[in-house]
Amino acid sequence: MCCEIKRRFLLLYATQKGQAKAIAEEVCEQADAHGFEADIHCISESDKYNLVTEKDPLVVIISTTGTGDPPDTACKFVKEIKNKTLPLDHFAHLRYGLLGLGDSEYMFFCNGGKIVDKRLQELGAQHFYETGLADDCVGLEIVVEPWIDGLWLALKREFSSRNIKEDMSNNLGAVSNGVSAVTVDPRMSGACSLDSEIQHLKLEDLEVKATDTLSQRPANVHSVLSVQNTEPSLDRSVPPLSQSTLDIPASPPEYIDVQFQDSTGQELSVSSLISDGIVFHIPVTKAVQLTREDAVKTALLLELDISKTSFCYQPGDAFCVVCPNNAREVQELLHLLGLSERKECFVCLKIKQATKKKGAALPVHIPQRSTVEFILTWSLEIRAVPRKAFLRALVEYTSDAREKRRLQELCSKQGASNYNSFIRDASICLLDLLHAFPTCRPPLNLLIEHLPKLQARSYSASSSNLFQPGKLQFVFNVVEFPSSPSRLVSRKGVCTGWLAELVEPMLQQHKNSLRTKEEKSSTIKVSIFARPINTFHLPSDPSVPFMMVGPGTGVSPFIGFLQHRQKLQEEHMDWKFGETWLFFGCRNQDRDYLFRDELRSFVENGTLTHLKVCFSRDPPAAGEKKPTKYVQDNIRLYAKEVARVLLKERGCFYVCGDAKHMAKDVNDTLVDILSTDAGVDKLEAMKILATLRQEKRYLQDVWT
Repeated sequence: MCCEIKRRFLLLYATQKGQAKAIAEEVCEQADAHGFEADIHCISESDKYNLVTEKDPLVVIISTTGTGDPPDTACKFVKEIKNKTLPLDHFAHLRYGLLGLGDSEYMFFCNGGKIVDKRLQELGAQHFYETGLADDCVGLEIVVEPWIDGLWLALKREFSSRNIKEDMSNNLGAVSNGVSAVTVDPRMSGACSLDSEIQHLKLEDLEVKATDTLSQRPANVHSVLSVQNTEPSLDRSVPPLSQSTLDIPASPPEYIDVQFQDSTGQELSVSSLISDGIVFHIPVTKAVQLTREDAVKTALLLELDISKTSFCYQPGDAFCVVCPNNAREVQELLHLLGLSERKECFVCLKIKQATKKKGAALPVHIPQRSTVEFILTWSLEIRAVPRKAFLRALVEYTSDAREKRRLQELCSKQGASNYNSFIRDASICLLDLLHAFPTCRPPLNLLIEHLPKLQARSYSASSSNLFQPGKLQFVFNVVEFPSSPSRLVSRKGVCTGWLAELVEPMLQQHKNSLRTKEEKSSTIKVSIFARPINTFHLPSDPSVPFMMVGPGTGVSPFIGFLQHRQKLQEEHMDWKFGETWLFFGCRNQDRDYLFRDELRSFVENGTLTHLKVCFSRDPPAAGEKKPTKYVQDNIRLYAKEVARVLLKERGCFYVCGDAKHMAKDVNDTLVDILSTDAGVDKLEAMKILATLRQEKRYLQDVWT
């Protein structure tokens, strides 16, 4: 019997932090079992594919970064397809399906995917499969898994349609050449309707199951039944899931071989971790706690000395801090994995010769000649929430039958809600899993294959180099992750916790005022690099009025704005300067009113024209008719001024801070204000706001 010829499709991914790549690799792994061959490439590898001449179906998986931008790996591709000189039928030969990844807590949900999707259609490409938009806010897998399942049926229909068209073309050709017509294939009569069916294929119509799933019965029925009357948890299941037959994915093929060598070489620098920019090692010259000890959140200000470097920035720019994983967590992980005695060994990575993983490649974020400890400290995101593929791989390294069964449940389709509740929503990491499943002992190669790259953390500059030459300040809240039933210990944010611990001696000196001129503290340094240029900058024309909305640490870039404006006013007294507004909010006036003295000084010297503050946890002020708890409440009080600045004076509006609630509430408030002022419905007001965004007059710097 002849081997079945695999039907090829081109698979492109564009990733920022590795999620789109991991999903594309999962599609690639499943393709073989469904009779397809995925030709997989990063979208930036334009020398390995050519969409202009591509004849096979195209599948694109693309994430979104920032507040709605395509990932860095897709920037060149997007620029090329946005070329206005391209004809409208440039991609008329392409049939494609697209999966976008995003987070609905950001205003421009899945915008990276939407940009590419829209432009491909504008250039004549057509869908063979409906676009999927996966939301990291509720769980990517909710859309990703059924989208992948449906992809195989869509591809089968696409190739069937092509075969039918080829048959028709051959038959017509035979007739036109005077050759006796071949008997018409009965499939032809449905060709047109089939095309229509493919074009409008919906995810909800799909009733296929992946052929690479395994049915699993409970490993120990008696042990499962004994917990019927208890609540489920990370390591415990209850009926009906505990008694269900499971569809679990095939175990992902391992592809990295790890060899340990004695360490006899130079220690690596963190500069080796960054491939797309210059890393600067900068001294920390000041650390101040901006909030009172009894505040709900702890906000710190750090000042860096950049005077002896070429690092430069504008107010509103962001930069990245290269940070390590928590040292105690790294040591604990080394202990649990049985690697403590090998932590100083160099790691030599090679591709397994017999691996079944297609396109297997060594991860570029693991520098050569790394030690085990260096990899776990600087290269891998050990706090990452494990994806289902990782859970499936861990099953093979778990010896207890009950623990195996529970891990199988958590990565199965039937256990999707358990995965969301006890892993994703609980922000469980590998350490938590190893504690919950004591017989699970994965090898180092599994961590390297499944844990993503440890990302540098981004912060906004809260200073002006014009106002404070050679200084770079930034502000952050120390992130807290409280303990929970699934996570037995509380943790601080990877970077904010590390920075807080790093500058603790400086904070104590500042609090106790014990430092004298003779005292010298040891130099503390951090490694930073510049982020790509953004648009969150002051208006180029100083006469343009602007409004700023920045509750909590969201006020930090606006301190830089105001410092810059103050210096310009001092140096150019003949210039005309537009009015400035700041809407600031915090919980308590006496606990977390950040930069109170600085803001009052800006008002007094005329740099800040209007300062509107509110305190969400303080009682209303005496005589206050309607309490203003949040920044959007104050914005509504000054609706006429907002409309005047934006519509009549063509001013700018900046929002910085929490994307989940504040940014959305401010956006809704602006829609209401514009609707009322212009006398139009909300849909038209939303269009006005969209125009302001396009004109770079409504700008956001938000995070979750």
